[in-house]
Amino acid sequence: QVLEHVDLVVIGKAEATARAAAAEAIANAEAAAEEAGVDVAAAVEAIEAAIAAGEDPEAAAAAALEQAVEDQHALEDAQSAVIEARQAETQARLAVRTAEERIAAYESRAKDLQATASAEREARAQALAAAAERRRQAKIATEVLAVAAGAVNQLETAVAKSAARRHQLTSLAQSRTQELSTLRTTIRELTDKIEKLTTDVHRDEIARAEQRLRVEQLETKSLEEYGVSSEELIAEYGPEVLVPPSAIAAGDEVDPEAPAPQPYPFVRAEQEKRLRQAEKQMALLGRVNPLALEEFTAMEERHTFLNTQLEDLKRSRKDLLEIVAEVDERVQQVFAEAFADVQREFTGVFERLFPGGEGKLVLTEPNDLLNTGIEVEARPAGKKVKRLSLLSGGERSLTAVAFLVSLFKARPSPFYLMDEVEAALDDVNLGRLIGLMEELRGTSQLLIITHQKRTMEIADSLYGVTMREGVTQVISQRMRELVNS
Repeated sequence: QVLEHVDLVVIGKAEATARAAAAEAIANAEAAAEEAGVDVAAAVEAIEAAIAAGEDPEAAAAAALEQAVEDQHALEDAQSAVIEARQAETQARLAVRTAEERIAAYESRAKDLQATASAEREARAQALAAAAERRRQAKIATEVLAVAAGAVNQLETAVAKSAARRHQLTSLAQSRTQELSTLRTTIRELTDKIEKLTTDVHRDEIARAEQRLRVEQLETKSLEEYGVSSEELIAEYGPEVLVPPSAIAAGDEVDPEAPAPQPYPFVRAEQEKRLRQAEKQMALLGRVNPLALEEFTAMEERHTFLNTQLEDLKRSRKDLLEIVAEVDERVQQVFAEAFADVQREFTGVFERLFPGGEGKLVLTEPNDLLNTGIEVEARPAGKKVKRLSLLSGGERSLTAVAFLVSLFKARPSPFYLMDEVEAALDDVNLGRLIGLMEELRGTSQLLIITHQKRTMEIADSLYGVTMREGVTQVISQRMRELVNS
């Protein structure tokens, strides 16, 4: 607070001094200005008086001018003083502003110091309260420690007793565990024996049931197939009865000097072997068919019928082969004649469509006309190529047209249908094709689908599709009627 008071006093004095100096400088400047203004007026009056008195006006003017220059210098000095005074006033104001900011900073710092002091006082009070609480808790802890010491002694005694008891119980549990393991082993062994005995009993029961079922089946079989009951079967063919020897089969060789076979005792293994051999021989014989003779007669008739049919088929096959041979011969003859005509016409048509060129048809297999193919060799003028794949698109199209026209000329037809065959041709080749069409129209009718105007111009009738008012219509026009009209 003392420092603040001192700063305020210093600031007040500086401000007062600056203001006084500025006021004094401004007053001096104003006085100099007024004096200069008075001097100028006096100079003017002096010049006018000199002129009126008849004196040299130039001298008076020079004197007045010198006086005015001096007064001007004095005025500039006064203005400089005013500027310095104003600068001094500005610096004084800046000093005052700086002092005010320092005062505001001191006030803020004082408030912060007061807040810090209040906080320290509160913290000190809290620390005193906490120290009192710690002393109270320490007293309580001392009392609790005294009580806990006795409790620890009691706990140690109880723990020792518990350890001894636990050791005793552990020993007892181990012995009981060993006894339990022994009992479990015994129970497991007895359980296995019981399961084994149960399995044996079940197996024996199943075997007895199967034996009873087998006996019942055998009794039923002997009764149904042989008409002999089980008692009679056992009495006549039981194991105590001698087994009679086997009868001599027809065709078996018998030694006349050998003794006759005698019955012999029953031995199950030998009789089972004998049974298997008999069953095998019976299986080889197969089942007896009482209708075999009737079936043989039917099969013989069927065999005779099929042999007759087979002979008819053989004769029919021979006739068909002769017909096929005649047809093949005729086909070869017709094909050879047609190929010769088409080849001749193709050569002429190609030379007309390709002036100076050469074209011909060649058989791939001349010796086998039924399986042969046809290759087209075309060599336009100025080119050495003969394969169609090496020609341009227009040349290939024109070659195809030449082949078609040669077919038309070799084997004429009432009408021909061509779909844009001249689409890839230029004007020169189109004119040559139109000439061929003019020749063909003399013997046949031509139906041509085209977009070429020159082709349309030679037509007798035009047919097209148009749309009028959103409706598709087919229109036709006869060119001869149009020309006549």
